[in-house]
Amino acid sequence: MSHSQCVTFLQWALPRLRMRWPGFRKVRKQVWKRIVRRLRELGLEDEASYRDYLEVNPSEWSVLDGFCRISISRFYRDRGVFDYLRTEILPVLGISTRRNGRGEVRCWSAGCASGEEAYTLAIIWKLDIGPRLPDVSLRVVATDSDPHMLDRARQARYSMSSLKDLPPDWRAAAFTRSGELYHLKPEYREGIDFVEQDIRTEAPTGVYDFVLCRHLAFTYFEEGLQREVLQRLLRQLAPGGFLVTGKQEQMAVRPAELEECRSRTGVYRKRSVG
Repeated sequence: MSHSQCVTFLQWALPRLRMRWPGFRKVRKQVWKRIVRRLRELGLEDEASYRDYLEVNPSEWSVLDGFCRISISRFYRDRGVFDYLRTEILPVLGISTRRNGRGEVRCWSAGCASGEEAYTLAIIWKLDIGPRLPDVSLRVVATDSDPHMLDRARQARYSMSSLKDLPPDWRAAAFTRSGELYHLKPEYREGIDFVEQDIRTEAPTGVYDFVLCRHLAFTYFEEGLQREVLQRLLRQLAPGGFLVTGKQEQMAVRPAELEECRSRTGVYRKRSVG
């Protein structure tokens, strides 16, 4: 099937899933390969016949929705952002947590894919922040809608391509190598809970000091859904807490309660009441 057929189909289907075509422009081939495999499974000839199939089989939309899950992830992805979190944000949260008499900084990693983001935070805390704040720990709730990705996250085995942005000394400290795979050591998995949830409809219970929703809602979701997800994120975020989006993502509308911490990092702080 041609490039134009792919584009035409996605531009028709994505809005019905509350997705936005511009977010899928660069990853359309990944989605299209999945759709082509599905056409073969169903014995359909082309995208026009798949349109007709969707119209008379409403349950197929959930299958198509699954094809639109993009899970590109690496440890320490966007190095400058994680450097900023390591040097500025996490120490502030750790000190504030200790001052308030609490024993842990609470983080929610939304759309965690196969765990690289959550484990990056654990590595940063274990090797950099923790030694300076031994009486404060990091607790991460990592959510994703894809159970297969969550299984991979719990296994914590990665190829070198996933680790290429992680500082080499941290890689040596946190992983053991077995053939072509790197296994995260057990002590770096402590304090992380992986939970199957869809950010479009659910959020973990509790209040969080720090919420990450990167390369997901503000890339792939249409404007109305972005607003709904943002409100869900903010409800779980403590006053004075930090929200991290992708550094190149733009919110449809940024609420007044969020102030940007530093340009081009995607890091915002929720204003305290009063």
